[in-house]
Amino acid sequence: MPLPSLLGLTPDELSALCVAAGAKPFVGRQVAQWLYTKAAPALDAMTNVPARVRTALADTHEVGRRAHRLVQESADGTRKYLFPTATGHTVETVYIPDGARATLCVSCQVGCKMGCAFCMTGRQGYEASLSAGDILNQVMSLPERERLTNIVFMGQGEPLDNLDNVLRAAEVLTAPWGLGWSPRRITISTVGLRSGLQRLVDECKCHVAVSLHNPFADERAALMPAERAYPVREIVDALQTAWGRTTPGRDMQRRLSFEYIVFGGVNDTPRHARALASLLSRLDCRVNLIRFHAIPGSPLRSPSEADVLRLRDYLTQHGVYTTVRASRGEDIRAACGLLNTEARNL
Repeated sequence: MPLPSLLGLTPDELSALCVAAGAKPFVGRQVAQWLYTKAAPALDAMTNVPARVRTALADTHEVGRRAHRLVQESADGTRKYLFPTATGHTVETVYIPDGARATLCVSCQVGCKMGCAFCMTGRQGYEASLSAGDILNQVMSLPERERLTNIVFMGQGEPLDNLDNVLRAAEVLTAPWGLGWSPRRITISTVGLRSGLQRLVDECKCHVAVSLHNPFADERAALMPAERAYPVREIVDALQTAWGRTTPGRDMQRRLSFEYIVFGGVNDTPRHARALASLLSRLDCRVNLIRFHAIPGSPLRSPSEADVLRLRDYLTQHGVYTTVRASRGEDIRAACGLLNTEARNL
C-alpha cells in the first residue's frame, strides 16, 4: 500500500505531524510553504526543516508528486498528459494554451459512474476516486505550471461524486498558505447531484458549471441517467437562491454557467432553444455551446455550424448570454467527452 500523501494537507495537519516528530508547530507551516509555494518534489529539498523531522515524515508519508508518464500534443497546441495516481491508476489531464490564457482541465476520478451516452469516460465506468493529493499533483507536476491562468474540473469523473477531495484540492489552490489563486480562476463542473450541489455552492467560491445538454427531462435522461435522480428543473430551482436575477446580496463575481453539448438534430431545434431560454430565464447565467465530438459506436452526430450559431443567436436574443466553445485537442482525443484511460489501467 502506498504511504499517504503530504500534498493536500493543511498547515494545521502538517503541524500535527511535525509535533508528533518532536518539532515545534511552526515547522508544519514551513513544510506547507515547501509543498505549495516552492513546489518541492521531495522531502530532501526542504532544507530548513530539521533532518530528524524529514526522516520521521518519510517513514509515514510521501510528498505525493508524480511526473507524467506520457504527453501528446495536438496540432492546435493542446497537450494531453497521462499522470499516475497513488493507487496505480492513471488519469488524463489537458493543458490548453490560448494566447495569454492557459487552462488546465483536471480529472477527479478514474473513469466515471454517471454513464452519459456521449462520453468516453462514462464508457470506461468507475474505477477509483482521486485523493486531493492526486488532484493537486496534476497541477503541481505540470511542466507548464507557471503559465497557468485557469483550472477547470472538467476532466475524467464527476466532481460531486468525490466532493470532499475536490473541495480540499480547491482549498489548497485558493488558500493564502497554498497556491493563493483567486477562486474566480477555477471552475467546477457537475452533472448535478442532489447530495453535493448545495455543499458546492455553500462551501466553495469557485465558479460552477452544470452539464445540461437538453431542457426536456425525458430527452435529457436518455443522454444523462443522472437526470432521473436529480431533474434539471430541480437543479435550476436549487441554484435560484444563489444566482437568481433578483437575489439580494449574491456574489456578482461568481459565475454560473451551463454546458450544452450540441448534437445534430437531437437538441439543436427551435423547440429546444425556446425551452432552454425559458428554463434559464430566472438565473443570471451563461450557456456554453460545445460541438459534439463523435465517439465510436454512437448514433449521435455533430451539428452543423449554422445550427450551432442559430441556437446561440436565439438564446442571446432572449436574454441568455451564450458562447460557442472552440474545440481543442480533438486529434489527440483531448476534447470534451473523449478522455479515457481504461486500456492504460489494465
